[in-house]
Amino acid sequence: DSGIRLSAVWLMHDPEYPENLPAAPLVCYDWTPRGELAAVYDRSGTQMRHFTYDDKYRGRMVGHRYAGRPEMRYRYDDAGRVVEQLNPAGLSYRYQYEQDRITVTDSLNRREVLHTEGGAGLKRVVKKELADGSVTHSGYDAAGRLTAQTDAAGRRTEYGLNVVSGDITDITTPDGRETKFYYNDGNQLTAVVSPDGLESRRAYDEPGRLVSETSRSGDVIRYAYDNPHSELPATTTDATGSTRQMTWSRYGQLLAFTDCSGYQTRYEYDRFGQMTAVHREEGISLYRHYDNRGRLTSVKDAQGRETQYEYNAAGDLTAVITPDGNRSETQYDAWGKAVSTTQGGLTRSMEYDAAGRVISLTNENGSHSDFSYDALDRLVQQGGFDGRTQRYHYDLTGKLTQSEDEGLVTLWYYDESDRITHRTVNGEPAEQWQYDDHGWLTDISHLSEGHRVAVHYGYDDKGRLTGERQTVENPETGELLWQHETKHAYNEQGLANRVTPDSLPPVEWLTYGSGYLAGMKLGGTPLVEYTRDRLHRETVRSFGSMAGSNAAYELTSTYTPAGQLQSQHLNSLVYDRDYGWNDNGDLVRISGPRQTREYGYSATGRLESVRTLAPDLDIRIPYATDPAGNRLPDPELHPDSTLT
Repeated sequence: DSGIRLSAVWLMHDPEYPENLPAAPLVCYDWTPRGELAAVYDRSGTQMRHFTYDDKYRGRMVGHRYAGRPEMRYRYDDAGRVVEQLNPAGLSYRYQYEQDRITVTDSLNRREVLHTEGGAGLKRVVKKELADGSVTHSGYDAAGRLTAQTDAAGRRTEYGLNVVSGDITDITTPDGRETKFYYNDGNQLTAVVSPDGLESRRAYDEPGRLVSETSRSGDVIRYAYDNPHSELPATTTDATGSTRQMTWSRYGQLLAFTDCSGYQTRYEYDRFGQMTAVHREEGISLYRHYDNRGRLTSVKDAQGRETQYEYNAAGDLTAVITPDGNRSETQYDAWGKAVSTTQGGLTRSMEYDAAGRVISLTNENGSHSDFSYDALDRLVQQGGFDGRTQRYHYDLTGKLTQSEDEGLVTLWYYDESDRITHRTVNGEPAEQWQYDDHGWLTDISHLSEGHRVAVHYGYDDKGRLTGERQTVENPETGELLWQHETKHAYNEQGLANRVTPDSLPPVEWLTYGSGYLAGMKLGGTPLVEYTRDRLHRETVRSFGSMAGSNAAYELTSTYTPAGQLQSQHLNSLVYDRDYGWNDNGDLVRISGPRQTREYGYSATGRLESVRTLAPDLDIRIPYATDPAGNRLPDPELHPDSTLT
């Protein structure tokens, strides 16, 4: 403006587009005569934020509004503290200040009390009384850093801190299990040791850039940089030895990604950093367009099929127009919550309470489902479309302890580590869960027709699953009546590559790169081999007799320019298949040597018919659904059923 306050930011030089500078500023600011920020405008000239101030007190904001949203209002006491926050489209709050205590009451009359200690910038909330009457506590050190939290059940979690840096060095949960954290001299995390003893590690170079990550199972990913000043990696190499290459723009945008097979995906951006195109191998491309507010307005593929998007003033997505012209619309309330969705002439609607919680859902049939919540926003009752009522109960820490469903009462039980241990239904035992000292799940069991049915899990020292054993026992005597075991194995790179069922040869799969399936063997005998294209999609499957050059069968697959399956041809013509798709990507036809099937869809995208054509056959089977999408009886057999 007059040289005192910033009023606009213009782009004056752009090395990427030196001859095409925008004609409007990137952002504009309005100010009150007293020098208070009054409004912010984006590059489209749309007012994004507006501020209102107290006439008496300079700089005291009494109103604030985002584009397309109602104005939030604020009231203050004589000390300049906010005592009321008024939200015309949601929860409003009142604040009461006392010595070392703040009481917050919302417009649903729910109350929280915050008890504080300390001063001179070190005031902290040490006790919180929640709206349901439960209480939590927090502890801090002399520097105001969190050292302990006690939940509503009285269970204490402790945080160990480095005295100098304040970094968390260990976390001890109420069950005594400890997680440890280690750092280098630059305060960068170098290792995490979990309660089960497994460790993950991170290493850095001298400038502090990440150069390797070691997972809990020992797999290592390495990062390399193309120059000493680059902050983004040029390559990553995983545990299989597969290397990926990345090329970045000067602004940190990914320009190209080359996978372990040398196949590349390229990305394009506009001057505002928004992605405008993605080019993949096999000629597959997607183009993205935006409006002058930076909102995505369309996505178009290389064949010209376009999906369009529309928005309201607040930026909420209001409509999606698919390539076939079908339109789905969503309406919102003043605070941006979806209140109805309409597609193909059918509408589903939602209602909310002042806290923004869904209290009613009305489906396309006009049927209602209602929801109720407790003071902590947890779902406590649901009335379903079918008239059933389900209720839920929670303990002080929020874990589900009881659920009721039309006479079925289920109780849920947990151990001191909050892991579920068992549940009962109407007082009778149901499932049971058991864990080892590492905290890994070892057994799941339940009673079925007088037998105890269980699945037992085994692990190696890296925490990887090595075996599953299914058993059936007499619950009274423990007598083993039946069992079946499946073993799992991994290759040197850490990829799962072998499954051995009981009394059967092992099934082994062969991979390339980072794990793409190349073939399978049964007991050392090749079963199937796969040839893949530059997108790693299957193009040839060789199987039967001896796979490979002596394979009895070869299944060849081709794809459309949009990436959809186009054909599958076997060297036995009777099994050949060709596939057709509509502009929306729905499968509309499968053609074979003997017959063709055609699929029809409604305006809502639901399957409504299947037509089978053959030299001596023409049958159309309608698929009738009610407006909510529930399947109805065959209208030819039941003429009174309602079609969409």
